[in-house]
Amino acid sequence: MFDRLKVNDPVPAGSNILLIIGGSGGVGSIAVQLARQLTNMTIIATASRPESRSWVSELGAHHVLDHSKPMAPQIEALGLEAPGYVFSTTHTEQHVNDIAESIAPQGRFLLIDDPDNVSIGPFKLKAISIHWEMMFTRSMYQTTDMDEQRKLLNNVADLVDAGKIKTTLTEVIEPINADNLRLAHQKIESNKTIGKIVLAGF
Repeated sequence: MFDRLKVNDPVPAGSNILLIIGGSGGVGSIAVQLARQLTNMTIIATASRPESRSWVSELGAHHVLDHSKPMAPQIEALGLEAPGYVFSTTHTEQHVNDIAESIAPQGRFLLIDDPDNVSIGPFKLKAISIHWEMMFTRSMYQTTDMDEQRKLLNNVADLVDAGKIKTTLTEVIEPINADNLRLAHQKIESNKTIGKIVLAGF
């Protein structure tokens, strides 16, 4: 959010609003908290079920949208301007046209998943900048700023120690065996998990 999306740098035509798609997943759950603790942005997160909507609200989202429905009308119904920043953590391919409609002109769009086929054409008219984040890019390519990853993780650890953000762990499945591995994958593939699932114990 800070290195790629540059949420602390204003978007000329956009509002100080961050839309996080997939707010109740593992990455989204941390992103909501970091944005709430480290910025003065209005945070909109998406979640489609009552329990996941409640979860992202507890983590600090100011507003919650249902990503199973068009997002732009929901943002407008809240009386909000178009978000200057959009962070898609999952299912980007399904939401790309909705994101293009929702985001402000000259906004910034960040994604972390691996969509099979995403056309960036819808973003051209608004001159949207598109950014991918890959955690291991710095270490894989031995970039000169490789130490930034350590700094980021240390900053998050400090926030956890200070009680400003909480763990996203919501379920522990044990012991580690083939059946429980299949169970964990089934839960994740259901697209109904909240936070992170951990497999523990041999």
